[in-house]
Amino acid sequence: MKKALIVAPSWIGDTIMAQPLFARLQARHPGMQLDALAPRWVAPVLQRMNEISEVIDSPFGHGQLSLKPRWRLARQLAERNYDAVYVLPNSLKSALVPFLAGIPRRIGFIGESRYGLLNQRHRLDKSALPLMVERFAQLAEKPGTPPPRPIELPRINSSPADQQQTLAALGLARPARIAAFCPGAEYGPAKRWPATHFATLARKLAEQGFAIWLFGSPKDHPVAEEISHLAPGLCRNLCGTTSLAQAVDLLALADLVVCNDSGLMHVAAALDRPLVTLYGSSSPGFTPPLSKQADILSLKLACSPCFKRECPLGHLDCLNKLSPEHVFNACMNRIAA
Repeated sequence: MKKALIVAPSWIGDTIMAQPLFARLQARHPGMQLDALAPRWVAPVLQRMNEISEVIDSPFGHGQLSLKPRWRLARQLAERNYDAVYVLPNSLKSALVPFLAGIPRRIGFIGESRYGLLNQRHRLDKSALPLMVERFAQLAEKPGTPPPRPIELPRINSSPADQQQTLAALGLARPARIAAFCPGAEYGPAKRWPATHFATLARKLAEQGFAIWLFGSPKDHPVAEEISHLAPGLCRNLCGTTSLAQAVDLLALADLVVCNDSGLMHVAAALDRPLVTLYGSSSPGFTPPLSKQADILSLKLACSPCFKRECPLGHLDCLNKLSPEHVFNACMNRIAA
């Protein structure tokens, strides 16, 4: 196989968890050109993977059918003469463009009513493949053949030159010690540790000589502002002021990262930074931070994981009762490890 296409997921964390699949494909087909069709909001992490040659923009938003634009994109892909395509999302729409493009081998899980769109079809055994990274790695194998283990940990790149360029572009000086907080979670408030707890942790880490940098999307800017207000003069709110590529570079500089279960948690793990992750309504059983430097904190209450966007009981005990002292001790242990 000389040339293959990846239809990438629409979530940052999922895209990072697909990187071991890309590495396996490249190992089996040395010199292969591996391109990715991806939404522009996940493209920067694909561009930081050694295995990906080119990222092609997928202009479709969540839920958009857009048949005519999909047909035009399929015609463009047909001209590239791909030997195979690996369709990572399980939706019908994600498999439609490769089918229309006439790519000879179309590989993926059967998924959402798309039996005829794929011709190398995998059936998902959730008990055999409990982790998402394992499910993606399965696509490198023949259907019915389990992926060899251990599966490598996902990795993305940030060079010293990238980091210096980002610091200069944002007018930032590198502090002696950086603690990065990622206080947002796209899924909903039931995955977000309280701002008051983050602020208390910021004060404790500042006493240890850390500068506190806050990362996230523009949607996370208000909660980061709240944390900054509660810990006056200690936090640099970078939410919404960096591109994703710049956030990758700055997180690569961090001496410690504290995250909710979020896309940036997976970024930090793939950069192999010392990481403490906080779980409330979600579970690390499916998409944990894949790093030997990551600690997972969860109170494992009887009511969690509930997988709800908002606490159905109204108290959010799974995160409210996860104390700043507990998290601070985990941070100190992780740094000392």
